[in-house]
Amino acid sequence: MTDAKEPLESVAESKDLADSILASQGRIDPDRPVSIVIFGATGDLAKRKLLPALYALRCEGFLPERFSLIGNSRSERSDDVFRDEMKNAVGEHSRLGKLDEELWSGFAQNMHYVQGALEDPETFQRIREKLEAVEADAKDNSIRLYYLAIPPTSFPEALRNIASSGLSQRETPERVRIIVEKPFGEDLESARVLNQQVHSAFTETQIYRIDHYLGKETVQNILVFRLANGIFEPLWNRRYVDHVQITVAETLGVGRRGEYFDKAGVLRDIVQNHMLQLLCLVGMEVPIRFRAEHVRNEKVKVLMALNRLTEEDIRKSVVRGQYAEGDVDGERVNAYRYESDVDPHSKTETFAAFKCFVDNWRWAGVPFYLRAGKRLKTRSTEITITFKQPPLALFRAAHERLPDPNVLILQIQPEEGILLRVGSKKPGTKFSIDPVELAFHYQTSFDSAPPEAYERLLLDAIHGDSTLFAREDEVDYAWRFVDPILDAWRTTEHCPVHPYWSGSWGPDASDRIMERDGRAWRNEVPGTPRC
Repeated sequence: MTDAKEPLESVAESKDLADSILASQGRIDPDRPVSIVIFGATGDLAKRKLLPALYALRCEGFLPERFSLIGNSRSERSDDVFRDEMKNAVGEHSRLGKLDEELWSGFAQNMHYVQGALEDPETFQRIREKLEAVEADAKDNSIRLYYLAIPPTSFPEALRNIASSGLSQRETPERVRIIVEKPFGEDLESARVLNQQVHSAFTETQIYRIDHYLGKETVQNILVFRLANGIFEPLWNRRYVDHVQITVAETLGVGRRGEYFDKAGVLRDIVQNHMLQLLCLVGMEVPIRFRAEHVRNEKVKVLMALNRLTEEDIRKSVVRGQYAEGDVDGERVNAYRYESDVDPHSKTETFAAFKCFVDNWRWAGVPFYLRAGKRLKTRSTEITITFKQPPLALFRAAHERLPDPNVLILQIQPEEGILLRVGSKKPGTKFSIDPVELAFHYQTSFDSAPPEAYERLLLDAIHGDSTLFAREDEVDYAWRFVDPILDAWRTTEHCPVHPYWSGSWGPDASDRIMERDGRAWRNEVPGTPRC
């Protein structure tokens, strides 16, 4: 009797499987051309993230020789001017440091620019003609990737013209893909409308909803850490875990994003996407195979199991705040309402904290505490898993207090790494148990620095690996959880906006969420020794 295997449906699928094997080895089929079209190619995202990421991929041999990039925006410029602008941007923002002139020259000669407005069908006809020129003799073998690095308000026009111009239609549809930046909607209804618009031009398997947090090494390492190490997965459940904390803290204010942020708030900007994705990776079950659909199926199950917060839950266990003036990194900063393009009477939250539960067999009764905020004491994104205390306090008589619980800390930024805090006897004649840390940091543990998140995600999209991209139902269930909170904040008088000093850890009301349960937030600055 032979082992059952999943059948390959076609030669094309066999080729795509070969591509995925190459991708897992960090390589790409050198004979398959790749064309990328960036809408909004002169904006901040393209200059600060996308072009530096593509240049790094080219320098490190992850892009094929036949690679073409077509940039589009409304303003007029020549190919040479566009290349010079991108050269300056890459020189300023690339993690590789100083540009290699020879490598840049080869990279830049494959860059082209097409001027035109997104609402003008002629723009897309010119893009189609340019694509046909750069893909000449490639037949239908090339990968074509569209990137919407544009405001969400421009998505409908761009998608409508991509569809009407035939840019999304090829003999092999799976080799045409589109990357959509967040925010993916502003509530459940708008997200569903946007999904309909994207589906008017592309099938779900062609759509890559990007969240750059999922491209970070530590985020990807959550599953490896859990599933490739036999000592942790048996403990990853309600029997051994006391609670989970997820923190996304920023020292920056809203900067030049005041107009956007004042309409969005931190719940839409960070919680609905970044933080719920992190929660999914921590809480998901083991997939039957490490393939995109199996992994994403398990993530969706976590979102489905999230308890829907009632009005009473929101009143007691959800806090929103807004930063006042204060001192951050030794600099005096303004209150949120005095930021540029912000309504001086705004009630938009710059901080949100809440408690929720994943109501399934693995996590029943284990609270998950999430908080995110701007102008906080330090920049830190981390997941903290606190384990239960041993059932018998053997050392209570010899020790002034119970030892601290074991804590696993997954640091995502600013430094990526993993720390495990355990108790150890302090040297000396007195019997004293102190916490010590077993630490792993990417920068010091490996010879090479981790790639930028956009490098990994762009490469995955080129390879057709959607594991780290959100699926339609993921987005839907995330909004189903967040929408009741937004509705309560909009309509209920029992949900005040708590002010907090810039440079603090947020409003005192967020501490009370934890204190009521006999717990406390982990308020530590990454990289500093613990007293």
